[in-house]
Amino acid sequence: MKKVLVYYPFQLAENANSGSKVRPHEMLKAFKQWGEKEQVEIICIHGNTVEREKQFKQLSQQGVLEDLWFCYMENQTIPLWLTDPGHKPARPLVDREILSFLKRKKVPVGIFYRDVYWKFDELYPLKGIKKFIMKSIYRFEEKFYEKYMDTIFLPSNEMGAYVDINRPMTELPPGGKNTGEYHNYDSKKPYQGLYVGGINNEDYGLYLLLDAIEKVNKSEQLCNLTVVCREDEYQSLPQDKRSRIEQLKVTVKHISGAKLDDLYKEMDFAFIPRYRNEYYDFSVPVKLVEYLSAGLPIVATDCTSQKHFIESGQYGAICKDEKESMAEAINNMIANKEQYAKNIKETFMAKHSWLARVEKVKNTLIKEVL
Repeated sequence: MKKVLVYYPFQLAENANSGSKVRPHEMLKAFKQWGEKEQVEIICIHGNTVEREKQFKQLSQQGVLEDLWFCYMENQTIPLWLTDPGHKPARPLVDREILSFLKRKKVPVGIFYRDVYWKFDELYPLKGIKKFIMKSIYRFEEKFYEKYMDTIFLPSNEMGAYVDINRPMTELPPGGKNTGEYHNYDSKKPYQGLYVGGINNEDYGLYLLLDAIEKVNKSEQLCNLTVVCREDEYQSLPQDKRSRIEQLKVTVKHISGAKLDDLYKEMDFAFIPRYRNEYYDFSVPVKLVEYLSAGLPIVATDCTSQKHFIESGQYGAICKDEKESMAEAINNMIANKEQYAKNIKETFMAKHSWLARVEKVKNTLIKEVL
């Protein structure tokens, strides 16, 4: 039986409440599903540095790590040497030991390189000497991966322009989950639109969306909007923002998990109204695949990566980050939502499930012999 190593140089989160925490769990689950189907044994090493060292030594002594087919790895948004509690590595050399072993054994290794937010001064919060030290560690991490990796997997191809690792790169965006047919084909006016996300930053585009919704509803009420956000963000909004939301009769909810899944079933389409900028052009919001997993077509701004993703399957309507363009896209969505929903049902899971992501990892690291 062939064997594959999944290597996570960090502790898996018990409460996976963000995209960066969800992804390792979903990829591991998909690897196990794929392994059962293809008769491949999946071995996983994860945890803090002490735990990883212990697991590696035990598996090595047992001979389990001999003749590995390939290895899939992920990093976090902090350098891999700082993932222990308190960012103090008890065994700082364990990752080099494991990756050196794989290199000696000629095992193909690919890493999902999660983010480069630290390269953007407006996004990276540290200042002064701390910032200089951390950026130096991040740059060293890139060179470390250049030495040991065969392939760099990225959230989008566009992010590759910001990654200084001289290795082949390919995109591996978030995957979709088969959650059922949630959209309502028989919906009537006014149609139900959904925004899930932050509301305390203009870049997120909620207030642009409000302006567009107001324009669409000028003659008649065509679209109702529901906003799902954190309660503390809503309570801390300036009064003029709160009044704007109330004026347009927006429904505001503070829910997650199963309650949010149930809400998806009541919606006709969803919104990603982010203002376009350099960072958003290559980032892929987790909500994009979450909406599509629920069968919801999307109205989104033309940030490059999300635009390419949506247009690749005709899963929604794209607009500029302007009121008139967004209003036009909403009208487009109202007119064509059944076709967009049909496209999602027919191709989304086949192309973009977590299992499809695992298949891509395998096909990338193991060059098929034709």
